[in-house]
Amino acid sequence: MINYLRLIHQGLLKFESGLLVSTFLLTLLIAVSQIILRNFFDMGIIWADTFLRITVLWLGMMGALIASRKNNHINMNLGKKYLSKQSLRVVQSIIHLFTATICFIIMWYGYSFVLLEYEESGLAFATIPVWLTVSIIPISFLIMALRYLSLSILVATGQSIFDQQLANQSESL
Repeated sequence: MINYLRLIHQGLLKFESGLLVSTFLLTLLIAVSQIILRNFFDMGIIWADTFLRITVLWLGMMGALIASRKNNHINMNLGKKYLSKQSLRVVQSIIHLFTATICFIIMWYGYSFVLLEYEESGLAFATIPVWLTVSIIPISFLIMALRYLSLSILVATGQSIFDQQLANQSESL
């Protein structure tokens, strides 16, 4: 079970990294192209500004994924000073479970938002529907929820969250 959770965790890390890098490079390419076209040729890509706004949303959500990956989100470390190792483990497990629950709730409302946009059938730019562009919201919160659920289980069972190999992979991604 624990090895299965670690495999899920590693797969999520690779998926996030690939999506983040490809989205950033695409955003950079479109932005630079738009600047060159506007400044030197007095023209531009009609849908580029809308596309760039949407990719900023995607990059922001993926940034949240990266912060949750490295446990760099906002937290309070008061317990580390005053709780025993066993108590701290229980508290951390509960906090991860609570965080997973909040992420599942936001994912649910994000999914509802995507469904509303799907029913409305609006276009974001070119022929890309709005629902597809905002689908990052429930997807990213689902990934964060699964991450924190698995971390909660790992911490509760006394397993290390990251073994040395996984920590090294995390830093290199």
